[in-house]
Amino acid sequence: MSALTLEPQVLKQCCAALYESEWARLLLGETFHPGGLALTKRLGELLALNSHARVLDVASGRGDSAIFLAQTFGCEVVGVDYSAHNVTVGRVAAERANVTERVRFEQADAEQLPFAAETFDAIVCECAFCTFPTKTAAAAEFARVLRPGGRVGLSDLTRDGELPSELDTLFGWVACIADAQPIERYTAYLQSAHLDVEWVEPHNDALVALVDEIRGKLLGAQVLTKLGKLDFPIDDFSQAHHIARAATQSIREGKLGYALIVATKLSH
Repeated sequence: MSALTLEPQVLKQCCAALYESEWARLLLGETFHPGGLALTKRLGELLALNSHARVLDVASGRGDSAIFLAQTFGCEVVGVDYSAHNVTVGRVAAERANVTERVRFEQADAEQLPFAAETFDAIVCECAFCTFPTKTAAAAEFARVLRPGGRVGLSDLTRDGELPSELDTLFGWVACIADAQPIERYTAYLQSAHLDVEWVEPHNDALVALVDEIRGKLLGAQVLTKLGKLDFPIDDFSQAHHIARAATQSIREGKLGYALIVATKLSH
């Protein structure tokens, strides 16, 4: 089934269900995005975060990046995620990290943010923008809640040309592959919301490392499942392996990549 034929609400629910699952953490690691917290730190540096900044982390997942940004830059961070479960996990993690004075989490839709206009100095959105069904709406919401001169930082998969059909699946979508966009398309979405793109930084090596790691973990999960030592939600691993191989090939051919993109809200 092509992900593009599904209703937006269904796509959002599927993404939420995947990223709140324990096996997603098993395959994708703690931060669920290429480059891990090293690239989160790089994004914070590009956004010039400091102790005076109020930051919105859109699609914050289990809260790892939000907590890390607060600890590293001293900023206040509000994380929002479509999954109520992830929000609960994030709140528990913030309590354990003793950062509840600077970090909080709310359930929200990136395309309908529950905040007043011009309330954030910066927005972070890691490996999630390409999964939003209505990207123009998300970009418009980013611009609305940013203060003039505020910055938005995306880290996301990029594409150049057509991808193999096996990546145009529901799993491909929620894995940030099926609707990965060319750099020019991301730029157009942001510019449509009067956000001026000022920096693009490729990090394809981080994507290569993550896909290689996932392929290794899939093999391990398959062995443990057969031995009855792991309850993994995949009966037939062949499709997962096929998708992983297709992704690897697309990266080698230059069709898939990963990049950081920073844009500034133009002053009135």
